[in-house]
Amino acid sequence: MCVDVDVLCVGHASYDLIFSVSHHPDADEKTVADSLLSCGGGPAANAAVCVSRLGLTSAFAGYLGRDLYGDKHFQELNDYRVNTQLIMRGDSPTPLSTLLVKPDGKRCLINYKGDTQALPADALDFSDVHAKVMLFDGHEPFISLPLAQKARQTKIPTLLDAGSVHEGTLALMNQVDYLVCSEKFAGQYAGDEHKALSRLAEFAPAVVITLGERGLIWRRGNEQGELPAYPIAAIDTTGAGDAFHGAFAAALAAGMDWQTLLRYASAAGALCCTRMGARLGLPDRKEHGLLFNQAL
Repeated sequence: MCVDVDVLCVGHASYDLIFSVSHHPDADEKTVADSLLSCGGGPAANAAVCVSRLGLTSAFAGYLGRDLYGDKHFQELNDYRVNTQLIMRGDSPTPLSTLLVKPDGKRCLINYKGDTQALPADALDFSDVHAKVMLFDGHEPFISLPLAQKARQTKIPTLLDAGSVHEGTLALMNQVDYLVCSEKFAGQYAGDEHKALSRLAEFAPAVVITLGERGLIWRRGNEQGELPAYPIAAIDTTGAGDAFHGAFAAALAAGMDWQTLLRYASAAGALCCTRMGARLGLPDRKEHGLLFNQAL
């Protein structure tokens, strides 16, 4: 199979059930949701959709079960014009996430994978896959590691969405060109973001740590800096990181300079917070352009 895209996104796909609640319930408390949204999710899958909505081509490589949620997510990816040739379908369940989102945009999340395991290294054939940029989220380490190593040999830029410290992100953090971490990852790895920035710069040529409403900090070679967040009224922060990473990869594929790239990714992350649901919050090219062109 021949796959030729701007961005290949490798990793996790789930199906999300998003409940709007007045508050996060305490132990033994019952509560009633104000609304319910359902849509596909997962860091790499959301990033692939984000790239497509921004006007570039993308493919998603990962797993979906042969079940109701897998069928719905597979169709949704196709509807968003994401190339689905590299999706492995199987009898293990599609991972399912339940999210409780408060009016201030804060959320809690429960993920269920059942007996679904990471794909083995030989599960997918990447021999005829061509991409300008490759994005990994660490949730499929066995197929990602050899692909990242091959990309480095062939000078294809690679990006790791490091949302938290786990086996996959630790395995890939020194194999990519752009290590883009969450505040959570930084705290888990080094205690705080500034220590993390210094330590992580030993593993990757460029490091970015996203800090939510506080913006981001970065280091690239001997240079480092920070960027404030776009001022928005947050409704749901779910997926903001996925949008940031997808837009970051899209900007790399488009050849943007470093400062423009950071603003471009930040605008996507900010816009995702203005609507309920990660997938439904991913901006299209027009609305992203309106915010991106505003001065920070």
